[in-house]
Amino acid sequence: MTVLAHGVTASDANDDLTRDALAVLQPGFEGTAAPAWLLRQVGEGLTAVGLFGRNIASPEQLAALTAQLRAERDDVLVAIDEEGGDVTRLEVRGGSSFPGNLALGAVDDTALTRDVARELGRRLAECGVNLNWAPSADVNSNPDNPVIGVRSFGADTHLAARHTAAYVEGLQAAGVAACTKHFPGHGDTNVDSHHALPRIDVDLDTLAARELVPFRAAIEAGTKAVMSAHILVPALDPTRPATLSPQILTGLLRKELGYEGLIVTDGMEMNAIAGTYGIERGSVLAIAAGADAICVGGGLADEATVLRLRDALVAAVREGALPQERLADAAARVRALAAWTRQARAAAAPGAPLEGSAPGIGLEAARRAVVVSAAAAPVSAPYVATLAPVANIAVGDETPWGVAAELAALVPGTGSGVFPEGATAADVLAAAGERTVVAVVRDAHRHPWMAQALDALVAARPDTVVVEMGVPRAEPRGALYIATHGASRVCGRAAAEIIAGA
Repeated sequence: MTVLAHGVTASDANDDLTRDALAVLQPGFEGTAAPAWLLRQVGEGLTAVGLFGRNIASPEQLAALTAQLRAERDDVLVAIDEEGGDVTRLEVRGGSSFPGNLALGAVDDTALTRDVARELGRRLAECGVNLNWAPSADVNSNPDNPVIGVRSFGADTHLAARHTAAYVEGLQAAGVAACTKHFPGHGDTNVDSHHALPRIDVDLDTLAARELVPFRAAIEAGTKAVMSAHILVPALDPTRPATLSPQILTGLLRKELGYEGLIVTDGMEMNAIAGTYGIERGSVLAIAAGADAICVGGGLADEATVLRLRDALVAAVREGALPQERLADAAARVRALAAWTRQARAAAAPGAPLEGSAPGIGLEAARRAVVVSAAAAPVSAPYVATLAPVANIAVGDETPWGVAAELAALVPGTGSGVFPEGATAADVLAAAGERTVVAVVRDAHRHPWMAQALDALVAARPDTVVVEMGVPRAEPRGALYIATHGASRVCGRAAAEIIAGA
């Protein structure tokens, strides 16, 4: 057996290299219980696991799942994409009990944002989740942005910054690590990085004064993690997207902004990376650029993927394409965050709920976020027409949204229908008959067919009620116009209460 310096054998070094390669991965899996292969990899050095809607059936089941993982490794990081609002995994089948960032930004009460994030963190912690891929710190400066929108606190830089900081503080007060995203800022794009590589053509001064301000605030608030964006920013790096750019991750985030915590990539199977570099090469380049953890598993969720990425990282070290010190440093940062979450969990009394429980705060926040164009008179037996665009992948199609179910619970005789892209006012009117129409839309300004249908509806039926559940951009239409600033279940409830006169 070959003996290296300080009595370390080649076998030991290879074992350390393999464990480090496993430690930097954040894979997903199928099912509501941990498969044998996942438990085996956790036992061999895998330090983090990502959860998605497919893995969650109930809080009790989720708590059992995380306990199953911790039986293999007590400090395992269990990560989730739980932004609240439109992007929910905890309540993927019923809609979130919390409004999203745009609604919180519309209220502009940082104490409320902090309390909402703390309550969300409390629920995650009770289920055994200790890393949340949230909040979105993106400044939604491009109103046509197809992937951020209501996930942003707003288009105002300083508003986004103060609410990002409040969210980080609230979430981490519950013992759940925040992962502020999508660095260096995904707000000024009209391309969804799930499908292609967005390009943001702004100068350095604009980046510093707009995109970077919320991330500086998050770092000052102590965010434990930052997620990189799969975007090309030529002013910072003309050739590589942020996730793969040493100039952006090491030069800007580490050195210029002074960030010392964990850097996590966005999902590597997203087409902006997978379709250009491939996930193996992309993962090697990301770690070499300064990332510490590779998020993968939204679409690739099997042992073969984990082994492919592990082996790609090990081979890159052996071939000299990735310094072993860089991989070891990345793995150490992952383990340091895992240690922090274990300490945070131990600080809570075993089996007791965290202090500061505020179960009704989500609905309270949603009610405060609603903007109404006029005094509302109760509507009897309305017809709710949901004009439904195709949802982006981050939000997903499986989470229900709208006001139909909530209004039906308040107003007897409520009817409803869903009208997909291309539907017209005539389609809605034929279904509604003589009943008052409640037209529910999401980002009407981004969908010409939707805007045309609304205009025609209001012209034909001046008593039409319009509920905008996306980013409100158009002039108010109809006898009553309600902007909820998000499409979560509680936002639908808040709108329904106004329509019903409750």
